[in-house]
Amino acid sequence: MYESLLNHANRRYLRVSLWLCGISVALYVWHDPLSPPNGGTWLGYTLGGIGAALILWLTALGIRKRSYSSAMGTLRGWTSAHVYLGLSLLLISTLHSGFQFGWNLHTLCYALMVIVIASGIVGVVAYQRYPQLMSANRAGSKPDRLLEEIQDIDQRALRIARGMPRRFADLLRANRDGTALGGSTRNILAGRDSSVLMVPSNKGAVSSPNSGQSAALTWLGDELARSTDGELSRRIGDLLSLLAERRNLLRRLCRDAQIRGWLDIWLYIHVPVTLALLGTLVAHVVSVFLYW
Repeated sequence: MYESLLNHANRRYLRVSLWLCGISVALYVWHDPLSPPNGGTWLGYTLGGIGAALILWLTALGIRKRSYSSAMGTLRGWTSAHVYLGLSLLLISTLHSGFQFGWNLHTLCYALMVIVIASGIVGVVAYQRYPQLMSANRAGSKPDRLLEEIQDIDQRALRIARGMPRRFADLLRANRDGTALGGSTRNILAGRDSSVLMVPSNKGAVSSPNSGQSAALTWLGDELARSTDGELSRRIGDLLSLLAERRNLLRRLCRDAQIRGWLDIWLYIHVPVTLALLGTLVAHVVSVFLYW
């Protein structure tokens, strides 16, 4: 999606941004103020006004996304312009400051702008990479369908276990109930499988990590190695095949949640810092006109 956005209208907004940056640099080089370049010169005010207007316009993308009947250009065009003009804002704001930074409100406003732009770049990279990975991982199945397939495997496994010693059904139920994907944001982004298994034993059930169905598969493998009953061995082999299939489905679900997490996490930085930027921008403008 974002690859097509970057190429929208033959990269029209890339050219607009390059022209804007080129003119800003040319004026900055030509400008010869009596004092060191800063935001208080006529060029500083001009570039500052352009930068402030760009910030306000860029934040309007959120409103445009929800204006489904708007005739003010396509959402694709707005987003393409958002990417390229957002990048040009970094140069324009830097020239506006005249490279004069300090421990003050004005530099705070600049720092917040840099964070917003950096998080936006992360978002563009994420949307270039992850949707293709998500499609390949899902292989045409949505997460709800993967969950249904896992539930179907659990039911089939329990049907096979009906003619087996009770410990097999107990293991399968414990395996089903102990499955835990995701949870905390950290676990989701790491793609961590936090499943546990109450493993049957002579001393009672023992809790064991079951990431990737490892504990359940190991237990069934040990049972198969000890079995001398042909029919029981065949059923254990069927259970091993089902749990191996279940493991693959769980991995796909875990990977899907991980990808979606990385697609969304940058917004938890981008949006709040954008709101903070708007607040400091207002304070920056007001302080300039009141005290400079």
